[in-house]
Amino acid sequence: MRYIRMAIEKESPEQLGYDRIKNNLTESSVRDRSLKDLGVVLDDLLLPYPDHRGDRRLRDAIAEMSRLEGDDILVTAGASAALFIIATALLERGDHLVVARPNYATNIETPRAIGASISFLDLTFEEGFRLDMGRLARLIGPETKYVSLTAPHNPTGVTFTEGELKELIALVESRGSLLLLDETYREMAFGRPLPVAASLSDRVVSVSSLSKTYGIPGIRTGWIACRNRELMERFLCGKEQIGICGSVLDETVAFHALAQRRTWLPENDGRIARAFDRVRTWMEGEGHFEWVRPAGGCVCFPRIRPDLPVDIDAFYRILNEKYGTYVGPGHWFEMDRRHMRIGYGWPLEEELEDGLASLSKAVREAMRD
Repeated sequence: MRYIRMAIEKESPEQLGYDRIKNNLTESSVRDRSLKDLGVVLDDLLLPYPDHRGDRRLRDAIAEMSRLEGDDILVTAGASAALFIIATALLERGDHLVVARPNYATNIETPRAIGASISFLDLTFEEGFRLDMGRLARLIGPETKYVSLTAPHNPTGVTFTEGELKELIALVESRGSLLLLDETYREMAFGRPLPVAASLSDRVVSVSSLSKTYGIPGIRTGWIACRNRELMERFLCGKEQIGICGSVLDETVAFHALAQRRTWLPENDGRIARAFDRVRTWMEGEGHFEWVRPAGGCVCFPRIRPDLPVDIDAFYRILNEKYGTYVGPGHWFEMDRRHMRIGYGWPLEEELEDGLASLSKAVREAMRD
């Protein structure tokens, strides 16, 4: 495999240095939580090798909210490790898959590193970043190993209906392929969340984590959900060869966090709703930007209007260096840099307010004469 360093990681705030950022609008999660916030005490925790599939209590808790069984869950070191395990377990050089674009970079770069053949289902602003089922059907061939999508979509926050999900699964099943659905933002849907796709078919592999909705990316806990036991055994083989098992510390914290979800997820929802309303109000009054309004998650993907004579490099330079405000530029997602991902769930209220004001000022100052 030929690894390259992904821009979204190389240019991430943790690599740049949080102390250099005044208004951090790059994050794609809610605000980070501490062990104290979770009320977790670990003084007497033993540190043996744990169950290779993951802490049984944690797997059962994930399964309970997913309408699955504990053995349908494989705990991984975040959703990124889950995606890596799936790609390396299912793909070899030359194998074909279909991937939606824009997308979280790992969904694209790991198959590339393997040498797989990728057909891109390009989602466009003009089409509302909506899934075109007919175009997808034309991309799936008899050799297609799997179709890789996200819902709600990262970075746009667009999602599909339960009916569209079932139509999608039926399409993939009819072609003898698999569906990989990254559901990291599923619990952040603005309406009723979609069912966990893996609960609807044994031809579906679902991936999620505690990093985004739960605000604990530092414990590196995600999971693969799938009813196909043969596939799950292959994924377990991959996990064991990469790192044998997970971290007892991480999985214990994860279990306690998940056990409290009914208490503090409503708090998260309220905070996200307030932040979203602020972004929506800003967008409605900001003539230099346009967006496809998200239906879930805590990110959006607006763009500087294409008809405006803006020096894009100058815009980011002014935004970063003069105003200390950072967003996720379009090239993180293989898109034009007029696009940008704005995370509104992580910043404090005053940081979001100042960050949005900085975007307005930077785009005006970067206008060409």
